Amino acid sequence: MKLLYVVTLVALAALAAEKKVRFEELPPAVQAVVKEQTKNATLVGLSTEKQKGKTVYEVETRLGGKSRDLLLDQTGSVIETEEEVDMESIPAPASSAIQKRAAGGTISKVEKVTAGAAISYEAAIRMKSGKTVEYAVNADGMSHKEN
Repeated sequence: MKLLYVVTLVALAALAAEKKVRFEELPPAVQAVVKEQTKNATLVGLSTEKQKGKTVYEVETRLGGKSRDLLLDQTGSVIETEEEVDMESIPAPASSAIQKRAAGGTISKVEKVTAGAAISYEAAIRMKSGKTVEYAVNADGMSHKEN
């Protein structure tokens, strides 16, 4: 329980540090990547925050009716992507672990998260209690994060 409290505080601090920005405020390299990544997508929002002392940029988009978010560094390099996917498209062990965690709740969204070579899956689950939790697993179904 104590760990969950600490994780929640860290998550809230991260959200509080996020600042909405306009396209014109982005560094030129980031602007170029945003233009490229939104050719076939709808730009939903732009924000900036500090992570480990460095400024990063979040680009929120919609592509094919699904959300797709990119996290970029100041040079425009992609640090992480989060793509909304169908549950049927993720590896069976990951799907099984998410469904087991939901246990009577409702899975509202599943995202494939790519950070470098690492791929994981995050699900937003509305529990029977009405509380929504975020649950993340690796492709093998091993849990690595819950908020």
